[in-house]
Amino acid sequence: MPTLDWIGKDAVVEQHKEVPFRLLKEKPELSVGELDSGNMLIQGDNLEALKALLPHYKGKVKCIYIDPPYNTGNENWVYNDNVNSPQIQEWLGKVVGRDDLSRHDKWLCMMYPRLNLLKQFLTEDGSLWVSIDDKEVHNLRSVLNEIFGEKNFIASVIWQKVYSPKNSAKHFSEDHDYVIVYAKNAEIWRPNLVKRSNKQDKAYKNPDNDPRGSWKTSDLSARNPYSKGTYSITCPSGRIIKHPPKGAYWRFSKEKFNEFDADGRIWWGKNDNSIPQIKRFLSEVKQGIVPQTFWSYQEVGHTQEAKKELVAICDFEDSASVFITPKPTRLIKRILEIATDKDSLVLDSFAGTGSTAQAVLEINKQDEGKRNVILIEMEPDISRTTTKQRLQRVIEGYSIQKLKGKIEDIKGVGGGFSYYELGETIFDANGQIKESIKYNDLARFVFFSETNTPLPADSKTDSPLLGIRDNLGIYLLFNGILRDKSPGGGNALTRAVLKSLPLHNGPKVIYGTSCRLSQNSLRQEQITFKQIPYQIRIN
Repeated sequence: MPTLDWIGKDAVVEQHKEVPFRLLKEKPELSVGELDSGNMLIQGDNLEALKALLPHYKGKVKCIYIDPPYNTGNENWVYNDNVNSPQIQEWLGKVVGRDDLSRHDKWLCMMYPRLNLLKQFLTEDGSLWVSIDDKEVHNLRSVLNEIFGEKNFIASVIWQKVYSPKNSAKHFSEDHDYVIVYAKNAEIWRPNLVKRSNKQDKAYKNPDNDPRGSWKTSDLSARNPYSKGTYSITCPSGRIIKHPPKGAYWRFSKEKFNEFDADGRIWWGKNDNSIPQIKRFLSEVKQGIVPQTFWSYQEVGHTQEAKKELVAICDFEDSASVFITPKPTRLIKRILEIATDKDSLVLDSFAGTGSTAQAVLEINKQDEGKRNVILIEMEPDISRTTTKQRLQRVIEGYSIQKLKGKIEDIKGVGGGFSYYELGETIFDANGQIKESIKYNDLARFVFFSETNTPLPADSKTDSPLLGIRDNLGIYLLFNGILRDKSPGGGNALTRAVLKSLPLHNGPKVIYGTSCRLSQNSLRQEQITFKQIPYQIRIN
């Protein structure tokens, strides 16, 4: 498979493994509504935030939607990843502008490690959706093919983002963006059907008062050759149709056609003299349609709608504070309709104004779903003002001013979210576990280190036995979990400590500060001992 190369690629391919693990620090004073809702708004660098979330949510996210910088040269985004590369170090803190000859390299260096981490969050039947335009779509496809595999590419959706041409355009009026779709495993992932519109249902009529209800016709002929599809047909009026239309064949054999006719499923026209057509009953069609790759603004909204939506909900100091490119919630609702179930977890690591969270909250209200959403927003000013404000008002309700000064109250959808910031790292500069780290915090990382899966939700927080995975018992001796911090016990594996541990009749891995048992005893007890912090390895 062809791969893409660029300046700095060698330094970022494994960068996601080098990102330090941080704790998430909850800010109750900034949280809103039901704090046990399971929804999260995290302020901080999204690369570090994703790494912090990994031991909690790896393999649990059904749908990821991101709206990264399009790299148009007008967004004023800054490359700030601290990569161990002299060339990349020179990029830090500098705005990536239109005339920056390395802006595509910088964009790819920024995206690659994030996409690497995002893939790890997806369930086996999960999918990734990325908004992008023509500036980077070719590069995005190349790196996604490399990370996800070309076989897991699903579609390039065309979103008609504007409703009128831009007459000031130098060459073409850019009327669309893309939404690139990849599955974790295309053999497993299946889209949900899109709900039928009223316009589509109105195409079904019942002119003959068929007791089976409304129907519409479908052509009886087809272009595909069919050996039994060349017979003549006699209309009820007596007219004989000697053969199918030129270059076509009847879809069914003569016998099958007669069965359909006897069942009243053939329409001969008002005068029983027309070329026959098949009656398709609304009651028998699927309750949705297969997703298509062109989404018009009438269906899913446009950029102006998105901006008006944002301004109606949030207060801004001036017009310059309003986001230039928010996404309409109708667009994201369409993604959620196709890609999620009622209890799915959704992740957006380029949260911006919070359109994704609003879409999740509103679609839950519509179908009584229990979807949860995790947002990550890098900029504190945006996160604490725009994103938080938008979600709070959607949850609690807000008022908008209509024409002639009329005020309309919009009822809140309910729910809530917890606000987080990135906290301290687990390990200090020397690789030692920080004294402030609590048992529960380290337990998640140890279990993830050993199993590459999150610690089960029902794991006991006051037991050295973290859990059992594939018959392997995983233990952690740390921070006085056995109420004994002396050198001879508690955090060290001794014969006395071993007897006090919860029983597991099978192989065991025990993390501790030291081990006083012989290698022969470890073998007899089916124990693999790993010393902390040196043998905690998470990539």
